[in-house]
Amino acid sequence: MSLTELEKIQYIEKSLMARVPEHKLRPRLEPTRRAVELLGDPQKMYRVVHVTGTNGKTTTTRIIERILREFGLRTGRFTSPHLIELNERIALDGESISIERMFDVFKDIEPVLEIVDQELLAEDDQRLTFFEALAVLGFACFADAMIDVLVLEVGMGGEWDSTNVADGDLAVFTPIDLDHMDRLGNTLTEIATTKSGIIKPNAAVLSSVQNSEALNVLIAKSQAIADSFNVYGKDFSVTQYSEDDAGITFSMNSLTGGYEDLFIPLHGEYQAFNAALAVASVEQFLGSATNSLPLDVLRPALADVSSPGRLQTISRSPRVLLDAAHNPHGARSLAHSLENSFNSPHAIGVISVLGDKDARGVLEALESALAEVIITKSGSVRATAIEDLSAMAIEIFGEDRVHISDELELALDLASTKASKVPGGTVVVTGSITLVGDVLKLKQQEVERG
Repeated sequence: MSLTELEKIQYIEKSLMARVPEHKLRPRLEPTRRAVELLGDPQKMYRVVHVTGTNGKTTTTRIIERILREFGLRTGRFTSPHLIELNERIALDGESISIERMFDVFKDIEPVLEIVDQELLAEDDQRLTFFEALAVLGFACFADAMIDVLVLEVGMGGEWDSTNVADGDLAVFTPIDLDHMDRLGNTLTEIATTKSGIIKPNAAVLSSVQNSEALNVLIAKSQAIADSFNVYGKDFSVTQYSEDDAGITFSMNSLTGGYEDLFIPLHGEYQAFNAALAVASVEQFLGSATNSLPLDVLRPALADVSSPGRLQTISRSPRVLLDAAHNPHGARSLAHSLENSFNSPHAIGVISVLGDKDARGVLEALESALAEVIITKSGSVRATAIEDLSAMAIEIFGEDRVHISDELELALDLASTKASKVPGGTVVVTGSITLVGDVLKLKQQEVERG
């Protein structure tokens, strides 16, 4: 009896969830390397653009992939985490891999995962973790699909991240800030050093604007082993920027010259910077930055970009924005965007933060941008207890501006009611990627019910 599609995705999820969870990544690379070796090194069967940083990784990955696809290349895209379904993380030609195909490849590699698990246990080590097994599955899926290029987002850090068994032709760095400090280090220098591990001999390196501590690390590593290094502000930059309800129009100086009036249907000034980094990355990847990208290819690619959960509007009456800001750097960007992209609306925040994140830093960054906040809880077992998060919010926002709802749907209803009473009132769901995913699931169920 054949399994249904639901049973197949549940089989994969159950197998992966039985392993060490994703947020407890192990600082090791050898188990992943052993698994891909046993599979014939699928990660070597296509070219790789490797993307890391603290914020903006997923959007930059998506934009690079979309441009490369417009050039006629068969593309793979690996991102994390997912918002609704696990197969979102593995995309072929811009579309989530089919559950059928994902299941078939998973069954093919299952014996290899078991071999490596047993070898690790024999050495008194832990089995492959959730993310290690998922990375192996991703590499195998992309090889099975015979892609030309994989745009590969790091899970965490870089040097020992499971994705780093792949050798990127191009290493791309979005802004580096403090996050995952229990794993990556307590200073920007330490974190940048870990992330710089994706730079491989003779690779090209591109970086967004960076704090001087992080930039110095990237320059030193690139000078030691890379073929080239280009950084925002010196080698490419956004020269003009405007925004309306449809999205962003920007001009840029690039590695090969420049482009005028490019449009992306995203919001937030930082998305123009992400797009500029992506455009420069494609210039380097395709032609070693010797030729400009044809506008008849670049324009339609950028106009078709999407970035779910990043200043995403899911309703307009009242306006409901989803933003997956889950650290202070992301929260500061969100606050800046609310002021500059949405004209400082009367914003009601619906917030949940995971327990291993800097919740206080997130709330402090949003205090001036949100009129009121409703503290709730995402479906993640890692979510900060409502009692703890609300106490913190009261300290920062004051008791009159803080409300509590342990039911997400009720929290959204309350926020919508409050926002509807004020012209331009806006609901902002933020603080956790899992919270954003929960809201998208509710929206999907609402659409399915008709």
